[in-house]
Amino acid sequence: MTQELTAARAAEQGGVPVEAGSHALRHQGLYPAPSALVTREVGMMLYRDMTLGRRFEDKCAEMYYRGKMFGFVHLYNGQEAVSTGVIRAMRLQHDWFCSTYRDHVHALSCGVPAREVMSELFGKETGCSKGRGGSMHLFSKDHHLLGGYAFIGEGIPVALGAAFTSRYKRDALGDDSSDAVTAAFFGDGTCNIGQFYECLNMASLWKLPILFVVENNRWAIGMDHNRATSDPEIWRKAAAFGMAGEEVDGMDVLAVRAATQRALERARAGEGPTLLECLTYRFRGHSLADPDELRAAAEKEFWAKRDPIKQLGARLIAESLATEADLKEIEKEIDTIVTDCVEFALAAPEPDGRELTRYIWAED
Repeated sequence: MTQELTAARAAEQGGVPVEAGSHALRHQGLYPAPSALVTREVGMMLYRDMTLGRRFEDKCAEMYYRGKMFGFVHLYNGQEAVSTGVIRAMRLQHDWFCSTYRDHVHALSCGVPAREVMSELFGKETGCSKGRGGSMHLFSKDHHLLGGYAFIGEGIPVALGAAFTSRYKRDALGDDSSDAVTAAFFGDGTCNIGQFYECLNMASLWKLPILFVVENNRWAIGMDHNRATSDPEIWRKAAAFGMAGEEVDGMDVLAVRAATQRALERARAGEGPTLLECLTYRFRGHSLADPDELRAAAEKEFWAKRDPIKQLGARLIAESLATEADLKEIEKEIDTIVTDCVEFALAAPEPDGRELTRYIWAED
């Protein structure tokens, strides 16, 4: 055991071992799992996508604390390797995606323009949900984003329906081109509710092309994952349903990408679903209203050292796929995009009050 892990395990808060931990230690035996092959082009794309997610969320925090953004806002800082690793391994505008209330970065990875995402957070007409959804309800038909959902588990049955549609078109309607796979994202806390198990059962029974992505960031709001579930290794629950299950380092975008590629290969070959548990960590509190006082400093410090963006950047430089100047140029480009999307959103019009009930009922 490394000194780092020993120190993290020894940290205590209120007499309860923090164990950076029981979830961090699992990294030690798990990875010889192969990482995805990376070229300069792919590496730069992944770095750009993760950097956009991080800088976008940082700007959201700034706008929220300046009183420019309202409501519940849950940021994704620290978990970027999961969104980028999964979504950017899939076929954009072909495959389908269901998110959670922590959905901004998923939307960006799906290709929803930053202007549309930021506009939605400001409740503007130019938002991807026309200002009706706000932070927790991002949706984009054009980008196959089937929504963010305020309550845990709500998106899983929707994702199941999308996966069923793909299989039905192929098997019942004879559409050989129908090979879309759906990714359903949710957290560790969601794995203790009924919808999770019901949907795993149905997906396995019908061999549906779906990827269940558990973003295990160790904390369900303020509840430590290891104190809330009988078996904290979520990926093992796949065996009860006869489906593939895999645990992956959710702070390593190339490991996530490789695991996703394996799952996609199974799904498109008609072999059914995969339960993918990504061990990750959020760097901020549960939401911007959370003072984040429950997690010990030693735990946060341990995971901060495994920042997925810094890890990818270091690898690209070490393998001579990019220079530090290349990465700085990407960061500069992203900062311009983020500044632009805020200016655009602030200047955008409010939704027309006369259209209050539009999108509630079907139109002729």
